[in-house]
Amino acid sequence: MRGSVLGCLVALVLLPVAAPAEIAIQAYALPAGGGPHDVAVGPDGIVWYAAQRSGQLGRLDPATGKVELIPLGAGAAPHGVIVGPDGAPWLTEGGTNAIVRVDPETRQVKRWPLPEARGYVNLNTPTFDRRGRIWFTGQSGVYGRLDPGTREMRVWDAPRGRGPYGIATTPEGAVYYASLAGSHIARVDLDTGAATIIEPPTKDQGARRVWSDSRGRIWVSEWNSGNVSRYDPGTGGWRSWRLPGERPRAYAVYVDDRDKVWVSDWGANAMVRFDPETEKFEVFPSELRRANVRQILGRPGEVWAPESGADRLVVYRLK
Repeated sequence: MRGSVLGCLVALVLLPVAAPAEIAIQAYALPAGGGPHDVAVGPDGIVWYAAQRSGQLGRLDPATGKVELIPLGAGAAPHGVIVGPDGAPWLTEGGTNAIVRVDPETRQVKRWPLPEARGYVNLNTPTFDRRGRIWFTGQSGVYGRLDPGTREMRVWDAPRGRGPYGIATTPEGAVYYASLAGSHIARVDLDTGAATIIEPPTKDQGARRVWSDSRGRIWVSEWNSGNVSRYDPGTGGWRSWRLPGERPRAYAVYVDDRDKVWVSDWGANAMVRFDPETEKFEVFPSELRRANVRQILGRPGEVWAPESGADRLVVYRLK
């Protein structure tokens, strides 16, 4: 497999964006045409991204700026990527309707196709539970689970059909997904697979992605309403905050290790940081038009954002 891996060096650019003193922003230009959709950074600092348009998995070493492109096979169009408990990147591979693992050492690609009877499900986002099983969503109206140890795969129909999109695991091990078309979130029973719908207070809000803070509260990016909302499973209560600007479009949400909430706002072409304690927003606009940050992920001290419209990865380093 190593013979099919492409390598190159990319430009490292310190962005001229006004930022608080405790944040340093740096951009890494990627090979053109990849369209980085989702991104994941491992404990070792290596960054993996789904190059959706070119059907590859990208590997960035931030220390050197070197990028490798790993082909995922004919017809590939990866959407989501995460680093699993085994240290390997795992992908929801929408082009071939499969869950894919890439060995971080050998670059060997292993795939688990969805049952043929399911047809095309528009695979979206993955998350691991605390039992080492990978859960995933499909916008066509499904969610599912793969146990890599036993190779058992289960796929369930979403209770309201089309829409399952973002999915995340809380520190306690609970799994929640967001339904974009269904405008709700749902909690999944890890044993039975049953999904319990939880209604946000704003009607037709377009819940797109979810993430948990350190207390297990669920943060939701609402595409239609432009809100970032928080659901507290302990109380059943909700709170919502509208992003600044005239026409916010909240795409992705991520909570960093300091419990600050990050949202990608397509309406403002910006990354937004929200402090739940002060209820204040900070906006970091991209200097490139239509950057289109699809997803946000990170590790302690770093928040990574893939600019799918600019073929870049941007990191916000917290001092």
